[in-house]
Amino acid sequence: MTRRGKYLVHRLSGDGGLLLVVHLGMTGQWRCVPADTPEPDHLHAVIGLDDGRQLRYRDVRRFGRLLLGGEEELVCARKLPRLGPEPLDPGFTATDLYRRLHVRRAPLKALLLDQMLVAGVGNIYADETCFRARVRPDRPANELSRRAVGRLHAALGELLREAIANRGSSVDDYRDAWGELGSEQHLLRVYGRGGQPCVRCGRPLSVVRLAGRTTVFCRRCQR
Repeated sequence: MTRRGKYLVHRLSGDGGLLLVVHLGMTGQWRCVPADTPEPDHLHAVIGLDDGRQLRYRDVRRFGRLLLGGEEELVCARKLPRLGPEPLDPGFTATDLYRRLHVRRAPLKALLLDQMLVAGVGNIYADETCFRARVRPDRPANELSRRAVGRLHAALGELLREAIANRGSSVDDYRDAWGELGSEQHLLRVYGRGGQPCVRCGRPLSVVRLAGRTTVFCRRCQR
């Protein structure tokens, strides 16, 4: 199994490049259990394994997706997007990010969420990255200096590594692969804190809508 952006990719052996591609959405969960384990509610797929166990997909809110096909077939059918570089790939540099941003006039937050620009960044970490980098999420991307993009690139990498070490942010129903709660939510500085004091300056955090998503930032600390 590999991962690309927010997608888990299972290459099926002996099937000529056939892939099982999974997007967990907000509440999707895989569990590998003995076949006689009682079935939970909201169980949507069961895959039998060679050792007799079952791989079960459960999704309470049903925002997840299970796709089956070849990679190019899924891309052409617009079921799987063409994904940008991985933000933690050593080959993805601040210069690469600047080249992708400086030709776009869209708000920075919208581009961070664009999986073709950079893969895997969601709403939580887009807001948190902008705050760490002291950059407003509503700024047109082409107005950012190389120095600001350098801070953004560094903040994104630091934040994602920290979140992985803390097993993710358990807001709503999120659990990690072992069914345990993550702890990164206790370290979030802006996400979900609209109207509360900024941890840096004390000013109430602003809330706007960008790219259809609730966005929280500090008008004093972020430029």
